[in-house]
Amino acid sequence: MSHLEKDTSTELQDLEQKLDTLIDKYNSIKNENNSLKSKQNELVKEKAKLLEKTTIARTRVEAMITRLKSMEHGV
Repeated sequence: MSHLEKDTSTELQDLEQKLDTLIDKYNSIKNENNSLKSKQNELVKEKAKLLEKTTIARTRVEAMITRLKSMEHGV
């Protein structure tokens, strides 16, 4: 094997190693992105549930206030 062939072979090995590293990083980031999207969906659903509970609680409190005011005026 000539000196030039060794250099080319080494360069190809280095390039192959860099490509493998890049593919690993890509897959890692892709997995992380999918995980974050899933978590975001969970949080959006949780937020919707909390907003619904808040609305229900507000409606109940307003109803109680209205009843108390009507009792106050009725006495």
